Amino acid sequence: MKRCSWVKETNPLYIAYHDEEWGKPLHEEKALFELLCMETYQAGLSWETVLNKRQAFRECFYYYDIHQVANMTDAELDALLENSAIIRHRLKLYATRANAQAFLDIQKIHGSFDSYIWSFVNGTPGVHDVTDYHQVPAKTELSQTISKALKKAGFKFVGPVAVQSFLQAAGLVNDHENDCNFK
Repeated sequence: MKRCSWVKETNPLYIAYHDEEWGKPLHEEKALFELLCMETYQAGLSWETVLNKRQAFRECFYYYDIHQVANMTDAELDALLENSAIIRHRLKLYATRANAQAFLDIQKIHGSFDSYIWSFVNGTPGVHDVTDYHQVPAKTELSQTISKALKKAGFKFVGPVAVQSFLQAAGLVNDHENDCNFK
């Protein structure tokens, strides 16, 4: 099977992530929330680091139950700073709670985060002509627009690069390389 050239073939988590998740249109609320959180954790780090800590993050954040995360106390978040199984960045951990709260606000206003986020692409994934992933921009006009909207709504760590990664991962844009069997 031919995969995108960015996939680290030595890491089974990377392979599974690419083959089973990345670029597939995602609509389930909890999964969208988890993926958005994962992209915020990546800021300044490698995606492999985040993938390797994914299960521990799930356990720490109630398997991304949005209501439970939104109601986490400062003491609960501070206790996570002692957990070496996750990325122990105070601002990112606190951003997870803030993002859960903002996510719930978006759901109240728009009915679902899914309908809100997919409205930016009129419900249809953009499919790009990618011959080499090095040609794919780290941010786009779309990711800049969504980043501004998310920040205005109270989200944290959602710069245009993180949003672009989220859009690719959640299948709002398809940036699989043209010769990838998973395009």
